[in-house]
Amino acid sequence: MKTFALQRAGAVEQAVAMAARSPTAQQGATVRFLAGGTTLLDLMKLSVEQPDEVIQLRRLGLDGIDMLPDGGVRIGALVTNSTLAHHPDIVARWPVLSEALLSGASVQLRNMATTGGNLLQRTRCVYFRDTAMACNKRVPGSGCSALGGYHRNLAVLGTSEHCIASNASDMNVALMALDATIHVTGRDGVWAIPIGEFFLLPGATPHLETVLAPGDLITHVTLPPLPAGSRSTYLKLRDRASYEFALASSAVVLTPGDGGVRRVAIALGGVGTIPWRAPEAEAVLNGQKASMENFQAAAVAAVRNARGHGENDFKIELARRCLVHALQTVSKGDPA
Repeated sequence: MKTFALQRAGAVEQAVAMAARSPTAQQGATVRFLAGGTTLLDLMKLSVEQPDEVIQLRRLGLDGIDMLPDGGVRIGALVTNSTLAHHPDIVARWPVLSEALLSGASVQLRNMATTGGNLLQRTRCVYFRDTAMACNKRVPGSGCSALGGYHRNLAVLGTSEHCIASNASDMNVALMALDATIHVTGRDGVWAIPIGEFFLLPGATPHLETVLAPGDLITHVTLPPLPAGSRSTYLKLRDRASYEFALASSAVVLTPGDGGVRRVAIALGGVGTIPWRAPEAEAVLNGQKASMENFQAAAVAAVRNARGHGENDFKIELARRCLVHALQTVSKGDPA
């Protein structure tokens, strides 16, 4: 691990200011924020991340979960995955989020991992984590070893000739289906980013993963209230039952009405370069009967533009079956 300077911030504004005025930042070197460290420290040990300065955020007080007057919720960036997953309001009103969090990692990791850190979770592509191999996400312009190598667990949606790395987060798939908003403080002020605009497709610049600029700090996430009677679920398919990343997953939020589907929100995990919202599938179901025929048609629409690369071709069919099963489950379930 490369030697780095460690700073501790006591307030949001101080953390942003420290990142902006850091001598290393001014010289073009890297500054990273540290919360739970479950991703950053791993990557630093592998020399994938080599920051010159690290700013510890634990004293910022961003660890609250607060209900909002409109029935939504505000989730602090430093809320741990365990705290969020077991919070009674989250379990009762947004169960898809609780289920997604509890399906990921171990209890020990969930006790450390944070909401803000999970939003910025890096890929588990083996070539990204191996500095001896070419990876455009790690070293722009170096090539993508995964295209001609091992890629069974990588993406089939949103890929490019420069990168096929999949997004590993479960939480982010649920947040995508819940229309979360990400709140950020940076040197240019404070603003809110709809989650659908937060993640960037790899294109020719896979090293740019979100719209955040260096020194921008996620402070909290807000979720809108779900319509009355809504049901939700998260289904994760993987090689083993625990401590494994998704081969395919589905987050579904369904509001029934008039004997069918009044509104549905669908997001897929494990198969996209970003947490993948599926508006084509939603369009098939909105206002229609909750039938197996329509569920299957929606699943076909969800992966219509998917592209396998050989070893991961099976993910396309797996994603279809995962979504159909999730839709069956949520259409029969109890309201959230």
